[in-house]
Amino acid sequence: MWGWIEMDMSQYIEIFIEETKEHVQNLNQSLLQLEKNPEDMVILNEIFRVAHTLKGMAGTMGFTKMATLTHDMEDVLQSIRSGEIKITTNLVDILFKCLDAIETYLNAIINSGNEGDFEAEEIVITLKKIIKEKKIDCEEKLEKKKEGKKAEPKEGVGVTAEFTPDIYEQNVVNKALEMGINAYKITIILDKGCVLKAARAFVVFQTLERYSEIIKSVPHVEDIEDEKFDQEFTVIVVTKETEQLLEKELYSISEVETIIIKSMEAVAIDGVQIPVVEAKKEPVKQPGPAIKETPKEDSIVESIEKQLEQDDFIKRNIDMLNEYEADEIEKTPITIRNAAGTAANAKGVKTGKTVRVDIDRLDALMNLVSELIIIKTRLEGIDGIQRTQNYNDAVEYLERITTNLHDAVMKVRMVPIEIVFNRFPRMIRDLSRETGKEINLIMSGEETELDRTVIDEIGDPLIHLLRNSADHGIETTEKRKQFSKPVAGSIFLRSYQEGNNVAIEVEDDGAGINIEKTKKKILEKGLLSKEALNALSKKEIMDFLFKPSFSTADKVTDISGRGVGLDVVKTKIEALGGVIEVETELGKGCKFIIRLPLTLAIIQALLVLIGEEKFAVPLSSIREIINIDLKEIKLVQKQEVIILREHVIPIIRLDQVLEVPKIENDSTQVTVVVVKKGEKLSGIVVDSLIGQQEIVIKSLGKLLVGTKCIAGATILGDGQVALIIDVNALA
Repeated sequence: MWGWIEMDMSQYIEIFIEETKEHVQNLNQSLLQLEKNPEDMVILNEIFRVAHTLKGMAGTMGFTKMATLTHDMEDVLQSIRSGEIKITTNLVDILFKCLDAIETYLNAIINSGNEGDFEAEEIVITLKKIIKEKKIDCEEKLEKKKEGKKAEPKEGVGVTAEFTPDIYEQNVVNKALEMGINAYKITIILDKGCVLKAARAFVVFQTLERYSEIIKSVPHVEDIEDEKFDQEFTVIVVTKETEQLLEKELYSISEVETIIIKSMEAVAIDGVQIPVVEAKKEPVKQPGPAIKETPKEDSIVESIEKQLEQDDFIKRNIDMLNEYEADEIEKTPITIRNAAGTAANAKGVKTGKTVRVDIDRLDALMNLVSELIIIKTRLEGIDGIQRTQNYNDAVEYLERITTNLHDAVMKVRMVPIEIVFNRFPRMIRDLSRETGKEINLIMSGEETELDRTVIDEIGDPLIHLLRNSADHGIETTEKRKQFSKPVAGSIFLRSYQEGNNVAIEVEDDGAGINIEKTKKKILEKGLLSKEALNALSKKEIMDFLFKPSFSTADKVTDISGRGVGLDVVKTKIEALGGVIEVETELGKGCKFIIRLPLTLAIIQALLVLIGEEKFAVPLSSIREIINIDLKEIKLVQKQEVIILREHVIPIIRLDQVLEVPKIENDSTQVTVVVVKKGEKLSGIVVDSLIGQQEIVIKSLGKLLVGTKCIAGATILGDGQVALIIDVNALA
């Protein structure tokens, strides 16, 4: 007894998830573009292709809810493509709801392996309602269209049919008629709005090949393939089927305006005898394009088969048709796909050179490289070894190898920040509709690369900053008109590399930060006295914006006003080893600048000694190192400071902050490492300097996570552990 063959789909779930993520992101971007350019058929075809692909993938994996939703979505998109439905903002909103539902299903699949309890019934009903209304509206139009097609062709139409078959072609027609097989000259006229004429012609050839054999095409196949024809072409076919059947099948093809079918008659050929093998009565199983003129000694069927081997028409159009006419491809016999595959194999098509790798595997590889760097450093520091020339050469070679290996692994881990930026146009679009403001998001530098670990964490801070700009920064339309500003506000999202850091800017052309209003909020919350507040600089006042529960919003909305946004941003940025700065001008706008390290795994650091303990200070945070006399240290408001080139720099004694036993000495000088946090400088007092070294950052583990002033640890060449100073927590 035959039964169903069960297939274990769990092995494909990861591939499904990754590919669906890409398709969802692609769909998001394409919908935004479609809203701006409703007449762009290329974008519309791309959206249709993605929906069609998602439907097939979901159906294959057994995710019926997603498959049903994308199927109905595909129906609506097809109606848009055919011109039966016009694109409106409300329709785009519905398509975005479909996208959100797909993302909900995807997240459930990621978390649990199934689609979860979410039902998109309301969205599906809306889609079906759109289709139903369209069908009622289009029934009369469809009947009129059919009547119009059967009308007499206009003057000047059907010019491609004005040719006389050559001797060989006429001989084939004569032989077919002798055998009781029909011969027709068929002219196909496409709609003037047809975008991909070659693709549509390919569908016509597919249909004809199911019922007939094509022996002539005008223009030639090469010209049709290259779209070197107007809106029409003519073919000669021999078939056992009737004229009515061919007409019905051809009229079922979209964007076919008129079909003109004329029966051909036998014509005597004076004294010329050309042998013709009887044509097969069955239609050819491998449909393809119209054939070119073939050698006289070949049979019709042999000519078609040889032409299929020579002509790569199918191969070059199959991808285009997947995008442009997926519904027609579904009707195509399986032999077409096989023929295309065979042709591709014969031509030696190049395969992709990319491969998906789990991030955990890259982390494991990075750890191994880190261990190699540690042992290399240890090898360099071993005492008692006779350092011959051969030894030094070997160590130098090992240094080059480890450096190159480290660079190679880092490049593998680096990904463009574009994957983070791409989610924001949709968010700004929704915020624009929610707030009633016209907002344009202008992005640049999307190709800038960051380590994958940084990329995964930077999204949330940028969301807060962009929402802040949309709600606080950009004024209402009325206010912008009052200040003679463009009606549409602009938010600029930029990214660029700056030395060993990556800078990300979020700038708006809105109202800017009101310093006086900020001062008022500081006084209302009792954070400072009026005298102390007046002594602060503009930058120090703006730093209060990053305090927990501090907000200048007059009312709480769904977007902002709760005082958690910028506090979260600062905490996250500093956890990534970065800094954030603010620049503003009242009435002209505000700019937030984030600076992040390229990677969080391996860095250059300065090793210092505090007491008997070794610590590492990231080299990217160090401004300079100076020796000063103890008498140069002054006390201002119970804070030790020094004057360095007319700048007041606070002094931090790490032995006190980190509670490290101090070693007493009689020196009248101290070593100060001047570190920077944005534009702010601080001086760290250390007992001595050990030197610069490449270090591998190791996590402190769950028990010590969040330890104040410590960013992590590293293993030194001698096996000792050195803690890494968190400069942002000190400065």
